[in-house]
Amino acid sequence: MIPFSVLDLAPIADGATTADALSNILDLARHAEAWGYERFWLAEHHNMPGIASAATAVLAAHVAAGTKRIRVGAGGIMLPNHAPLVVAEQFGTLATLHPNRIDLGLGRAPGTDMVTARALRRGLEQGEGFPRDVLEILSYFDDPQPGQAVRAIPGAGTHVPVWILGSSLYGAQLAAQLGLPYAFASHFAPAALDDALALYRETFRPSRYCERPRFMLALNVFAAETDEEGLFLKTSMQQAFINLRSGRPGPLPRPVKNLSDEVEPAMMAAVDHALSFSAAGSPETVKRVISDFLTRYRPDEVIITGQIHDHRARLRSFEIAADVLRSIGEDVKAADDR
Repeated sequence: MIPFSVLDLAPIADGATTADALSNILDLARHAEAWGYERFWLAEHHNMPGIASAATAVLAAHVAAGTKRIRVGAGGIMLPNHAPLVVAEQFGTLATLHPNRIDLGLGRAPGTDMVTARALRRGLEQGEGFPRDVLEILSYFDDPQPGQAVRAIPGAGTHVPVWILGSSLYGAQLAAQLGLPYAFASHFAPAALDDALALYRETFRPSRYCERPRFMLALNVFAAETDEEGLFLKTSMQQAFINLRSGRPGPLPRPVKNLSDEVEPAMMAAVDHALSFSAAGSPETVKRVISDFLTRYRPDEVIITGQIHDHRARLRSFEIAADVLRSIGEDVKAADDR
């Protein structure tokens, strides 16, 4: 059965507090562990009124301490914002506290705007050194070498698995060259997926980190008991994208009926394209859509996200998604046995 994981964007819902959002992270992680999810990843964003995961490593520590089995990590750490040594120390500490449970996904984008990037004391130009910074982090996780002047303590010898995140050909090419696993942000940037995946698989160089290409596909899921309810839940994320693209980000909006009647057709089309890797509806509909994605892209793993306003509805959506993915795995196994 294909592994399936969670990407939690730590939504701060309209009418709720940041404390509510932080509480919901651990609650979702504990449920995800019980439902059989492989990983629980958190994403780094800054100066975003609707996202509570800015201190990503801190939240990863909170989740790892509050769970028992599920792998925990960052999907991802936006490397232009950080010194590689500090990242290695943070995740090396996590890996020492929670052996064989910590992952580190690395992204090249700042995860914020230029003004905020300056406030982070790094700057947008740091992205140009991304390959060098990735190699530096990998070296800190390796066994220490004789005469090594700088070591990550904790970190050295922990061999934390590193993933490259991407939404373009750049990340695919780098992951292939370094022989690292690759996760594509198809949940919000689907346009380059086909080309990026082909490039990654065709140019992958086996390494001590990965013997063969390992590709993770990201999907939005808004699952409920009926198609109508699933599509209704999806409107929160659609509105959040509209607000972000209109320059007015805020808390995750409450779902609404007939959203398309309130939004200009061009904007609605742009948002629907950005969220085209989404499965919204009843369990049967979600299973059909996810099956089509798996058949087309043959990922090694699926990571599920879904910005849903009501936390109980979000839990139910992830529960349905887990049931669906297990069912798909059973169907595939039954077909192989015939």
